[in-house]
Amino acid sequence: MIYTITCNPSLDYIVSVEDFTLGKTNRTASEQMLPGGKGINVSTVLGNLGVESIALGFSAGFTGEEIRRRVQAQGVRAEWIPLASGNSRINLKLKNYDGTEINGMGPEVGPEDVEKLYAQIDRLQEGDMLVMAGSLPFGLPGGFYGELMQRLSGRKVLCIVDTAGRELLQVLKWRPFLIKPNRDELGELFGVSIRTRQEAIPYARKLQEMGAVNVLVSLSGEGAVLAGGDGAVYESPAPSGKLVNAVGAGDSMVAGFLAGWLSGKGCRHAFYMGLAAGSASAFSENLAEKKAVDLLMETLTKRI
Repeated sequence: MIYTITCNPSLDYIVSVEDFTLGKTNRTASEQMLPGGKGINVSTVLGNLGVESIALGFSAGFTGEEIRRRVQAQGVRAEWIPLASGNSRINLKLKNYDGTEINGMGPEVGPEDVEKLYAQIDRLQEGDMLVMAGSLPFGLPGGFYGELMQRLSGRKVLCIVDTAGRELLQVLKWRPFLIKPNRDELGELFGVSIRTRQEAIPYARKLQEMGAVNVLVSLSGEGAVLAGGDGAVYESPAPSGKLVNAVGAGDSMVAGFLAGWLSGKGCRHAFYMGLAAGSASAFSENLAEKKAVDLLMETLTKRI
């Protein structure tokens, strides 16, 4: 079973604004309200690709209840831990300004809530996968993902971590099965500017040397690079298409990679499935659907 953790879920208010101007009243041209958080996005796309998962995380207040309702309406099995106070956050995302967003803070998680999450994690068994993705709310210490991996050490659970900075570096000693930095996050780790796939490769390899089994680097329109656990490096430009909504594209790439890996066809297939799923989300108003992913896979695999 695949489990995803979203410690700080959100309601994502995704809008398009024509000619956004500071200091003036701007009106939306389109609006969407979706359950957000990287783990939730991964679970959603996995479900779209026919792969079952269980979404774990914390929720609080009326926004937490709405997130729960929307996640379950999408067919995702969610086992949330309700918090006694506060409200889950609302994030504002401007979809026609790539990467521009205002994210809320979210509620505080108490020690008793962490113990409940530990109880959920303790039931994972050999062969299960755990996806840890996104920012941490107040009350969770830095290095929390590393603590979860330490707790699972020796149990042969495959851990996937999609975070940045120190939090990412701290998990490497526990040999995560997959990490997925984007181009900017990879550059920040090593104090360099990365523009092309070829420039990303040596730093992806360096993260392998530091402990990661598979390192998948997303480079937006430049495509992606995988330093694979099979010892090979795979790289590909993104398929052609119009950017519609970049929200969740990286999470979709993680989901696609896992779905491809579970097919038993190896790292190359998983890499292209990840790229296809990430691109399918970027080219759509919503997260990737199976039909769109299959069509893009046909395009991508013709390059092999």
